[in-house]
Amino acid sequence: MSKHTLQVAPRGEREVVMSRRFDAPRPLVFDAHTKPELLKRWFHGPDGWRLEVCEVDLRVGGKVRFVWAGPDGPAMGLSGVHKEIEIPSRIVRTEKFDQDWTGGETLGTTVFDERDGGTEVTVTVEYASKEGRDGALASNMAEGVSAAFDRLERQIAAGEIA
Repeated sequence: MSKHTLQVAPRGEREVVMSRRFDAPRPLVFDAHTKPELLKRWFHGPDGWRLEVCEVDLRVGGKVRFVWAGPDGPAMGLSGVHKEIEIPSRIVRTEKFDQDWTGGETLGTTVFDERDGGTEVTVTVEYASKEGRDGALASNMAEGVSAAFDRLERQIAAGEIA
């Protein structure tokens, strides 16, 4: 059982806000979100999924590419471009799934706030439309993000990500 849980809520017409606390310093949590060798350890959603492609060019204008594979289904790919980077506190990037199930490009903002000896991670995703946002909320997105963050928490606690 995880010590902390993912909070997910809609905001406005087109946004989803997800937040989660980690008992770890901000630079470590930031690195876990931006270094491919660390992302490959935890950023793959529910058990049975794996992150097959993980490319992160951590600079403004730099591209990201993720491809996940599930136990029984086809691969799911996502590409994006970094718009803002403030190490170790903030990342803003565009994202678009290959299958475009969200109805267009999204804008994701991840903020890493240092609080009480830990780090609060807040991810805000702005969708191209209300329908895209509502579709994401109706999907298993929250379960996948929660499973990945639980895995990251366990790996940090075990010293596997340091």
